Amino acid sequence: MTTRVALVGGTGKLGGIIRDVVDSESGFEIAAVLTSRSELSELDGVDLVIDASVPAVSIDIVRAAIERGVNVLVGTSGWSAERIALVRPLVDAAGTGAVFIPNFSLGSVLGSALAAAAAPFFPSIEIVEAHRETKVDSPSGTAVRTAELIAAARAEVGPVESPHVDQRARGQQVASVPIHSLRRPGVIARQETILSGPGESLALVHDTTEPALAYAPGIRLALAAARDASGVIVGLDSLIDIGIRTPGARTTAPVREDAVPGQVARATGA
Repeated sequence: MTTRVALVGGTGKLGGIIRDVVDSESGFEIAAVLTSRSELSELDGVDLVIDASVPAVSIDIVRAAIERGVNVLVGTSGWSAERIALVRPLVDAAGTGAVFIPNFSLGSVLGSALAAAAAPFFPSIEIVEAHRETKVDSPSGTAVRTAELIAAARAEVGPVESPHVDQRARGQQVASVPIHSLRRPGVIARQETILSGPGESLALVHDTTEPALAYAPGIRLALAAARDASGVIVGLDSLIDIGIRTPGARTTAPVREDAVPGQVARATGA
């Protein structure tokens, strides 16, 4: 049976990558391609909604899918834990599934998982993320997700030490973690998590260099999960076994062998 997909934001950069992946996957068919300004009635009659739109309209798209009893895969940035909590009761009441993926890059997911694993051992943690100047939201959804995982991992030891955060130059706090966002030309996506303690620091850096190559394996995993999902699932770390347990993650599927090209992840100690 073919799953009929409505792709919202299909004319954007991420939407174009998702469309190519869906077109290449057996069992899926693009039934409608919408922009952020399209009428939500165009979602009628599909089996799965994929949202790659913009934060301002994403919640309306998710609600429209839930109201139609259709599962939804959300790749739009800006979905914090608090925002997801707003739609969780709607998903549960409708008996549908909603999969939220802050970043389709498997290397990025590994970087966030490593940061969460190390978080209880370092009192000071800050995140610096950079994206191209056209990205409309900040901090990025990936940085927010990383900060939330860090906070969950530190539940027993308390929030990170972040002095002088009353000053705007110290960044935006998410779950006690300061996040600094850069928006500039010449960069695709980069995140550095800096963990510091007495006499040492650990920097975890992830760079996306070729989005189409980096995101495709994660999109395939998310597609398969979203088609059959029940309830709310957050992050690729809920779908793969990466050998590091992130707080609240579910492991249900192995990583694909074609997951590596297009991204660079590294850890540096200083």
